[in-house]
Amino acid sequence: MPIETIYGNLQGLKSNQLKQLQRLYHQRVPGDRLTTSEFAQRVASISTEVGQPVCVYINRRGQIIRVGIGTPRQTQIPPLELPRYGAGRLSGIRCIATNLKAEVPSEGTLTAMVIQRLDALVMLTLTGEGFKRRGGGATGYIKQTYLAHLLPIPTHERENTDLQELNFWSVSPPLSLDMLAKQDFIDLVDGLEAEFEREFIAQEVDSDQDLVLLVGLKIDKMTNQQFEDGLAELARLVDTAGGQVLKTVHQKRSHPHPQTVVGEGKVQEIALSVQTVGANLVVFDRDLSPAQVRNLETKIGVRVVDRTEVILDIFAQRAQSRAGKLQVELAQLEYTIPRLTGRGEAMSRLGGGIGTRGPGETKLETERRAINARISRLQKEVNQLQAHRSRLRQHRQRQEVPTVAIVGYTNAGKSTLLNTLTNSEVYAADKLFATLDPITRRLTVPDAITNKPTTIVITDTVGFIHELPPTLMDAFRATLEEVTDADALLHVVDLSHPAWQSQIRSVMTILAEMPETPGPALVAFNKIDEVDGDTLRFANEEYPMAVFISAAQGLGLETLRQRLAQLIDYVIAS
Repeated sequence: MPIETIYGNLQGLKSNQLKQLQRLYHQRVPGDRLTTSEFAQRVASISTEVGQPVCVYINRRGQIIRVGIGTPRQTQIPPLELPRYGAGRLSGIRCIATNLKAEVPSEGTLTAMVIQRLDALVMLTLTGEGFKRRGGGATGYIKQTYLAHLLPIPTHERENTDLQELNFWSVSPPLSLDMLAKQDFIDLVDGLEAEFEREFIAQEVDSDQDLVLLVGLKIDKMTNQQFEDGLAELARLVDTAGGQVLKTVHQKRSHPHPQTVVGEGKVQEIALSVQTVGANLVVFDRDLSPAQVRNLETKIGVRVVDRTEVILDIFAQRAQSRAGKLQVELAQLEYTIPRLTGRGEAMSRLGGGIGTRGPGETKLETERRAINARISRLQKEVNQLQAHRSRLRQHRQRQEVPTVAIVGYTNAGKSTLLNTLTNSEVYAADKLFATLDPITRRLTVPDAITNKPTTIVITDTVGFIHELPPTLMDAFRATLEEVTDADALLHVVDLSHPAWQSQIRSVMTILAEMPETPGPALVAFNKIDEVDGDTLRFANEEYPMAVFISAAQGLGLETLRQRLAQLIDYVIAS
């Protein structure tokens, strides 16, 4: 952009007024002063002439780096364009703003100061027509001034006080322009940054870990329980992905805001909360469009991701086999391709540098073409993987070995059950999506009629989750075919989870959406050692044909083997 760009609403400005605003870029302010009387009066004069507030942003060298028409909130520098100095530093930028009304800085103005971490905010309240000489002509336009700056928030207040009650800023009483111009800017900033640095050291944490702010939106068709369960699950997903949840923000709306999901005021609250708790990542509890991500990142100033991206990240960490990594990469690329738009201005430019300028593809088009080519290659490899798994299943069928696929919500205890039943050492952990690649083992069960030992093949599959992302459903079709091609299913349910009924419905919905109808299922309620008698009785009444087990404690496993044998016998007979 040209150096003399004027930001904000320029509608109705005359050409000479625009030139006056642009000439402000050629001014310099002494580095040790907030402003000078002459510069402040010049800004006030222009503001009075155009009849609108004017904001001028100055760096610590005294250079004018941004001029805008409007309030500090309307002309603020997007957080992603601000210098990155860390939590112990201010941005190195101060704002000189005019106010056509004789009033203290508004909360919106002060919030903009916090979001930008400005060194200081100077508010010039104007007289309207200027002070008059006897012979006519204005001598000045400034009635009084206010000086505002940020305040460090002690850790104990940060953790134990509501956001609305925290004191983010200090605003001076009304000051004369002469008094303001004499303020020592360097002393002010050095003192503030020393306080911020002390507070930052006191609360410093592992910088390699994502520090997360969760955002939940409750729309009218959701019950309170559904909303709370969804947020709790999102927190578990973030924890599994290696993040630390610092704070949760939520809002109730009839429907999501088309540009930012939540309302404008809530976006400002999120931006404030990010500054307050030191978050470097914001996670929403629903899928976001590329435009929504772009809008939110511009307003909040840190990376914004949705639930699907968190799940994809977990899958990428969990993938061990070549097949698993292949399917995860395919899912990530299919998720990324529509989101390439707006990843920054550089993505829309032609290639830069000697020998690369001129007509041709933009960087964005080049990236998209490369990703599409990679997706095409991966899809071919996934098809080959499908064919390979199909041959393995056909071999088992020729051997006439019955197959059972273990399905269920993520973290229901499927891998633990497989280990206990088959004396295996499959990786099992109290985390979501601990298992990604299907794992097959042989299991001996008593024949339903003769009671003689019979061998079946049992496969542990990837866990399901509420609203499983379509990109994962498509990429993991080779894995999910283990479910549809099995003779029967063992549906494991975590009975100790408060939302176990909702989890059953989610699993049944995903099974119903599969291209081929899976075989009959036996429901096994797991973790019965962690629930009370009322829950057991209720589950037994609702699912009288279910089996009740504890994979970790080895309870009910003999009954489970017998019921599996009966189920296999039924499938073979039919």
